[in-house]
Amino acid sequence: MTALAVLNKQGKEIGKAEVPKDLFGERVNTRMLHQTVLMYHAAQRQGTASTKERADVSGGGIKPYRQKGTGRARVGSTRSPLFHGGGVTFGPHPREFRYTLPRKIRQAALRESLNAKYQAQALVCIEDLKESFAKTREFAQFLKKLDLTGKTLGLLDGCDAGILRVSRNLARFELKPAQEVNAFDILRHQNVLLTKTALDILLKRIK
Repeated sequence: MTALAVLNKQGKEIGKAEVPKDLFGERVNTRMLHQTVLMYHAAQRQGTASTKERADVSGGGIKPYRQKGTGRARVGSTRSPLFHGGGVTFGPHPREFRYTLPRKIRQAALRESLNAKYQAQALVCIEDLKESFAKTREFAQFLKKLDLTGKTLGLLDGCDAGILRVSRNLARFELKPAQEVNAFDILRHQNVLLTKTALDILLKRIK
């Protein structure tokens, strides 16, 4: 077992949270993380690009010139892809880019993303905050005491519900429940701030 420091509201260490050594501290499997990030990126693609083929373009019902005797290639419609204003050959059409990886791979990717943040010392654990913050400024000062600069993901399960109100106006802070977070959410943030309750939920998810 290895330990993760637990901080209080003032940013001082008040204890340790034990985490399995075989899950944190080992070499990060970047190949698995790459596969998973590609999956989440594919799910975000709109897939709405659309073009018209020759049958979809209006007009072109009349033969532009006679079949023989002109010296030109035979043509039956001006909506051919060879003509200006004609259809598009093999153009894109609306499609779904989403695909899924096996559950065990997604589970392992979540574990590896947490491991990567742990090794980068970007995983900060705090005690469950039962006291609410009155204003967004107070919560911003709290993050500053924890030395959290850059984009931060907050997994603050077990804290006062008012944290959602005081944190939603912070441009570089995002709040999510630990039960719904995935590897892509963790990797696209510079820091991860989580409570002991959220840590327990994540450990259950990745075992």
